Amino acid sequence: MSHPGTSHPDRIQTDHSQIGQSQTDHSQSEQSVGSLVAGISRDVSTLMRQEVALAKAEVAESAKRAGKGVGMFGGAGVAGHMVLVFLSLALWWALGTLVGGGWSALIVAGVWAVIAGVLALRGRAELRAVEGLPRTTDSVRKIPDALHGHDDSHTNDSHRNDPHVNEGKNA
Repeated sequence: MSHPGTSHPDRIQTDHSQIGQSQTDHSQSEQSVGSLVAGISRDVSTLMRQEVALAKAEVAESAKRAGKGVGMFGGAGVAGHMVLVFLSLALWWALGTLVGGGWSALIVAGVWAVIAGVLALRGRAELRAVEGLPRTTDSVRKIPDALHGHDDSHTNDSHRNDPHVNEGKNA
């Protein structure tokens, strides 16, 4: 019989074994968390490698198809050029019967000069309208502030006049 306030020796032994078991469970849970993190890291790495490989394969296939398409457009351009040459020769010959060979050649050349001038002016206007990469430039400008923990509402106005920050704007 045990007296109140004293412990039975078997009970003390059981309590110590539970403490030891608790410590073992704690270290096993730490190992399992560590192994879970390692497994997740390994899986994410594998997933990223597979996604990059898939992207490379898709880009290669798209590039092949685009190459074929560009080649066919090139062939169509050559054929179209030949059509224009022969139509120009036919117009030259037809006008030659009306105004003479030399003058008809100048008329056909003048028509082509006007067409070339109009196309050049339209092309220049289109190129001036190109903005480059405005969204990419804007997001790249935000990276340094984001790394420092600043958002757009706290942007310093002095950056607007900094030529290093605004390099892409004046291009």
